Amino acid sequence: MPNIKSAIKRVNVNKKKNLENKIAKSQINTAVRKFEDAINAKDVELATKLYAEAVSVIDSAAGKKVIHKNTASRKKSRLAVKLNTIK
Repeated sequence: MPNIKSAIKRVNVNKKKNLENKIAKSQINTAVRKFEDAINAKDVELATKLYAEAVSVIDSAAGKKVIHKNTASRKKSRLAVKLNTIK
C-alpha cells in the first residue's frame, strides 16, 4: 500500500476507473449476447432492434476509450454480418 498521499489518491482513482471500465465491458457483452440470442431464434425484427442497441453501447464504450475504436468497428462489423445472414 502506498504511503504518499498522492499515490493513495491514484490508487483510489484507478479502482474507480477500473470498475467503470468493467461495467462498460459487461454492458457490451450483455448487448451482444442478447443480439446473438435473437439471431439464434431467427427473429429478424428483434435482432434488428437489438443490433441498434448493441452498436450504440459499443460506440459509447469506444467514445469513452474503454475499448479501441478499431475493436469497436470490428465488433459492429461482425454483428452486421450476422444480421445480414438471417435477412
